[in-house]
Formats: sequence, C-alpha cells, structure tokens
Amino acid sequence: MAPTEAAAEKQRQQQPRKAVGLAARDASGHLSPLTIACRSTGDDDVAIKILYCGICHSDLHSIKNDWKNTIYPIVPGHEIAGVVTEVGKNVTKFKAGDKVGVGCMVNSCQSCESCNQGFENHCPGIILTYNSVDRDGTVTYGGYSSMVVVHERFVVRFPESMPLDKGAPLLCAGITVYSPMKYHGLNVPGKHVGVLGLGGLGHAAVKFAKAFGMKVTVISSSPCKKQEALERLGADAFVVSKNADEMQAVMSTMDGIINTVSANIPIAPLLGLLKPNGKMIPLGLPEKPMEIPPFSLVATNKTLAGSCIGGMADTQEMMDMAAKHGVTADIEVIGADYVNTAMERLAKADVRYRFVIDIGNTLDDSAATE
Repeated sequence: MAPTEAAAEKQRQQQPRKAVGLAARDASGHLSPLTIACRSTGDDDVAIKILYCGICHSDLHSIKNDWKNTIYPIVPGHEIAGVVTEVGKNVTKFKAGDKVGVGCMVNSCQSCESCNQGFENHCPGIILTYNSVDRDGTVTYGGYSSMVVVHERFVVRFPESMPLDKGAPLLCAGITVYSPMKYHGLNVPGKHVGVLGLGGLGHAAVKFAKAFGMKVTVISSSPCKKQEALERLGADAFVVSKNADEMQAVMSTMDGIINTVSANIPIAPLLGLLKPNGKMIPLGLPEKPMEIPPFSLVATNKTLAGSCIGGMADTQEMMDMAAKHGVTADIEVIGADYVNTAMERLAKADVRYRFVIDIGNTLDDSAATE
C-alpha cells in the first residue's frame, strides 16, 4: 500500500466522526457511497452540513487520475455550500446556522509571505479541499459528502440573498474569473473584455464583467451559443472564432481576454484581438504546451498571464459583489444517484453551465460502505 493510501486508510479507521461521501475507488472514476472520516471540530474549526456541491471539470480529471496524482478512494468536490453545525472555541466569524461555503482549499501554512498578503492560493503549503494530504497527515475529502470540517479562515460567508445552490459554483468558477479581472485591470467600466469559451467559467466571466460595467464580447467556436450569450447572459457581442471575417472585424479592439478554454488551440490569432498593451489571461489547462509566436507579444506590448483561483479575502469579496449584483451560476440540480451520468455528460460538455448535486436531500447515509 502506498504511503498516501496508508494515510487514507489510517484516517478512516481512527478519526472519531463518520460521514458519507461519493467516492471513486479506481481510475474508472465510478462514484458510489463510502463511509469516510472527518476530524473532530478543533478550536479554530467550523463544522458544516453540506447541502449542495457543484461539479467542476477538475473533479472529472481527478477521479480518473488524468493528472496522475489521485489518492484513492477520492471524494471530489470544491464548490461546497451548506450550514454551520458547530464551531470551535476560538471561532469568531461564524456560528451554528450560518449559510457558508468552502472552495478549492481548506488550509495553508498561514504564515508565509503569500498567506500574510491574503494569497493563500499561492502558499507552498496549500492544502486542497480534496485529494490532498493535510498537515496532520490525513487525506482531505471534498464536498460530494454529508459534512466537512474546515479551519475558520477558509470558510466563506454566503450573503443572505445568495442561494446556496446557485452560489456554490462561484466558489471555484466565480473566483477563478473574478481574480484575474481584479488584478489585471479588467474590471473598469467601459473597457472591452473578450471571454473565450462559454462554459462553466465563461458564463461566470460574462456575468461578472457586465457587473463591473464592461463591454463584453464572447468568442466561441460554437455558433449555436450566440443567442444564449447575447439574450440570456447579456453579452454585447458574439464572435465565431472559426469565422475569419468576424475575427478580422474585432482585431485590436479588446483590452483583455479571459481565456477559459482547456483545449489546445492557436493562440496567435486571439492575441491579435487585443489592443496594444492588452492582456490575455489563460485559465484552462490544455494537455499540451501553448505555442506562442514571440512577435505576437513583443510587437505591441501584449501580456500573457496566468491566474489560479484567489485568496480568501478576494473570495469573500467576490461572493459579496455577486450577491449585490445578482450574479449566480446557471445550474442543473441533480440527485446523488445521477452523479455518474452527470460526469459522462460533463465529458461531452453537455451542461448549461454547472451541475450541482443536491447533497442534503439525496445523499443516503445508509447506502455507504466501509
């Protein structure tokens, strides 16, 4: 048994609190109920009854071990929404009954330069919400489960007006697009931003950009998404990336592009849509390295910059802004018994735009196995 697998087994046997999760046992990725262990609520911890959890594309990669780092059994899910059931004696921000969420991380060193600046997402000791080894040596389990215990610092308060189901995906998809807009100046009213790809991330990017007061052009290879982008999501324009005339018409017009595409696509034509000094922020993770002709960056001072989720202060700020402007994810709520079908559909991009599991009403504790 590998060390990480041994840690997972030790955790299941020794931890005092039991929960049920939807777990994959091997690279088939098939999910079924499993009894899992949660730690007791520590002095700085918040215990949360999970009611909803969004399905992120990274969950699909993880359960199938596409990134070759999966610790089985794995319980995925990092778009968690629920209610507080218990808090530790040092907790001051939350109380039982509060509506809260948990995103992509549940711990960090909390003392390095990145943590001290509010960028826990850049901490070398970041502990991910699932498939990560926590500081006590136990394996983290995610939100496809009945409960989670998290350090207070990594819990997000849901504003009263934010619904738990439609707000859950914002804890990954929302902060992933909000953070680069904020830090790369793509949140200024009147500026023109392109959103490349109209999926889970892309539709959230459109909504946040409009909330910031920006002009938004959706760039997509799928002409069938035009009506959706313009009429339902509120984009100002739509460009079919395979249409040379449409692409030529918007050359050098955009201040920035939020690139949500995970496929390997030609980047140089897209950089041509940027104004001088424009920025492209890739958020997807293609399997192969990008090919970037240096001239397409150097000639007009353009920037290609990465971004990965966001710190906890920014995540709370994002959630508060979303509530203020009525920004929520477009979701399809499913039961726990539908999750494997949902994964098959997700692999085919057959969802508008996020699956959310109704954990509270459909995850059956009695169905779990040891």
